[in-house]
Amino acid sequence: MTKDSRAFSGQDLSPGLSKRPKLSPQVFELLRELIHNKSGLRFEPDKRELLEWKLAPRAEALGLGSFLDYYYLLKYDSSEEEWAALMDALCVPETYFWREPDQFEALAQVIAPRFFEARPDQTLSIWSAACCTGEEPLSVAIALKEAGWLDRKPIRIIASDASPAMIRAARRGVYRKRSFRNLPPALRDKHFEPAGEGLWRAKPEIKEKIVYRTANLMDPQSEKLAEVHVIFCRNVFIYFSEKAVQTIAERFYRRMLVPGWLFVGAAESLLKLTTGFLFEQIGSAFVYMKPEPGPAEGPGKDVSREETGSFPEVSPSAGEGRG
Repeated sequence: MTKDSRAFSGQDLSPGLSKRPKLSPQVFELLRELIHNKSGLRFEPDKRELLEWKLAPRAEALGLGSFLDYYYLLKYDSSEEEWAALMDALCVPETYFWREPDQFEALAQVIAPRFFEARPDQTLSIWSAACCTGEEPLSVAIALKEAGWLDRKPIRIIASDASPAMIRAARRGVYRKRSFRNLPPALRDKHFEPAGEGLWRAKPEIKEKIVYRTANLMDPQSEKLAEVHVIFCRNVFIYFSEKAVQTIAERFYRRMLVPGWLFVGAAESLLKLTTGFLFEQIGSAFVYMKPEPGPAEGPGKDVSREETGSFPEVSPSAGEGRG
């Protein structure tokens, strides 16, 4: 191998200084493009060291001598198992119960009543599209149970994530104190049971309402999961390129049932994209709505706080810093 080819591969050019290969700028470009096309995840040029740190354990576990070798494996020889392991390595496991609670309030106090009033016998279907370790879909189930809908009406909740490790954790349903920092203690005590050593386990009557599966949002095979009335896809688009967000938003809109509601994170917006969604405010929550076919009705309806009702214990700061 010549010195130039070793530099392109990212191999350390100073033997003896380090056995861990380095991610060269050239190979970084190859890997970040490949990862983006497969997952939608965007690694900006200043994130080269972060990607190196995340990928190094995978390259080492496979006995590869360079990141270029790992790139070739992913591109030409990789199985789905290695891509699954890579998704585990790239995931950002930062979530907690009752995150952005106004959205759960909007679902339980406005959307569900609005839906069942018009369709008393239909199933309200909900997809938590990037559920991480499961706090979001459980929050959805808790909100609907507290409002009296979960056991009274047909409701289907699906939760997915691109990381198999995250889905395994979600299925276990066991959480540490940090996950409860925004959930009122009364709701924690009601819907979870102690599991020893500071752990809490979701009670079966909540957890069994949720179906978990592994799904990559950029994989066309996951598109069918969007055939629901409500999608929570929160705090994931911030890691995606605009092109990837456009692709996923179009798939959501094309496959969502009507009426349909899409919740994204507070730091995310689809307003700069071209979609068919209407922008609607429900109380303090903002949601993108897929309206039923009919005459144009202008912008989405602004539903005032007074129309939403409320959970007495649900405020953005409720339970902050508590277990």
